Order: sequence, then structure tokens, then C-alpha cells
Amino acid sequence: MTAVKPKKKSVRLWAVVFWLLVWQGASMALAALYPHGALLLASPLSALVRLGELAVTAAFWRTVLTSAARILGGFLLACALAVVLAALAARYRRAEELLAPLVSAVKAVPVASFIILALVWLESRRLPLFITTLMAFPVVYRNVLEGIRGTSRELLEMARVFRVPFSRRLHGVDLPQVLPYFRAAADTALGLSWKAGTAAEVIGLCSGTIGERLYTAKVYFQTADLFAWTAVIVLLSVLFEGLFLRGVDALTERWCA
Repeated sequence: MTAVKPKKKSVRLWAVVFWLLVWQGASMALAALYPHGALLLASPLSALVRLGELAVTAAFWRTVLTSAARILGGFLLACALAVVLAALAARYRRAEELLAPLVSAVKAVPVASFIILALVWLESRRLPLFITTLMAFPVVYRNVLEGIRGTSRELLEMARVFRVPFSRRLHGVDLPQVLPYFRAAADTALGLSWKAGTAAEVIGLCSGTIGERLYTAKVYFQTADLFAWTAVIVLLSVLFEGLFLRGVDALTERWCA
């Protein structure tokens, strides 16, 4: 069975340059119109300079590692739970019926509501891990369940008739079918994890995190810091998404070749 590789998303350099110029123009216009216009919208250059100043400090890297560990830990935990429960739901109808209201509720309720509720139960430092897990879980669960359900019945019947060992069936039938669905889910869930995890850090004022730095920058009108830390989140999201999806692609090529 040959896996169909998903089309890679491409971001054109000219489009990036265009929006940077729009950002620069808006910043210059505000600075010209208002005495403190630079406080409302920092320029791309000032944000880049500030990012460079932050990046040479040990505190910056401690903050990045703290946030990355909690958010990525929540994402990986969500993946593990989603795969196990999706397999259970595909096997037992009652399990799917039991999980359906929970999954629907998590998808429908705003993340801010979960963050505020979770603050009643958890310490703020545990909040990003919990919220990230909660928000990423439905995406991975539903995709993996769909992948399992889409497995060819003829192949499964053939494997049963010929008493194919579970390890070989997993290698030749199950994983080739499910991995593309899991990849699509991970592509969406990773970005959602960074958004939800950072929101949890901001609202929960988690000490030593990127969210806390964003909140501080907002309170003191440090717009250059605000954009610099936002750029850090975007870069981390793109970096880890690329690494994780590349790993999934390598597994797909190995199992589906």
C-alpha cells in the first residue's frame, strides 16, 4: 500500500515582504499622526532589534524552554490519549458513545472558559499542560478514529482469515491507513496547542513563561517586546511543527513503502 503524501504548504517570500512593508507603513503612519504612535504599533525593525537583545540573555532561553516543555508535553499527552481512546472507540461502540459528549463539549466551549475553570482546580504552573492537552485531544481523537474506521474491511478480513500476526497486520494494514489521518490532525493540533497554551500562561500568569512576558509587555506598553515574544511563539510553532511532521512522514514512508 502506498501512502499519499499531503501537499506541502508554501509561504512565498514576496508575500512575507509585502505584509512586513504594510506593517512598517502602518507603524510610520501612527508615529507621524500621534505623539506616542510608536507605543501603539512597534515597527518590524524595532521588534527584530528587541528580539536580538532578548535572545542573548539566559532568562530568555529559560522562558522559552519552560513554555515549550509544558505546551509540547500537553500536545504529546493529548496524542497518546487520543490514539488509545480512538482505538477503544473503534472497537467498542459504547466507548465511542461515552466519549462523544465530552469531545463535543471540549470543541464547543471557549478555551478561556476552560482556563478560568481550571484555575480553580490547578496550580497556575500546571495550567498550560492541562489546557494544551484538552484542546489538542478532540482534533487528534476524531481524525485517528476516522482513519481506523476507514481501514479496508477486505484487508482486515484477509488478515483474519490467514491469521496474520498482530505486529504484521499493524505494519501492513493499520498504520498505513491511520498515519496520514494522524499527520493531518497533528498539523492542526500543534498550532492550536501553542495558541491555547500561551493563552493559559497569559490568563494564569504562569511565572517564567512566554505568556507572562506577553502580559508584562502589555501592562507596560512595551510593544516591541510584545511583537518580539509573539515572533518567538510563531518561530517555535513552525520549528516544532516541521520537526514533528517530518518524523511522522518518515514513519509513513517506512511503514507504507
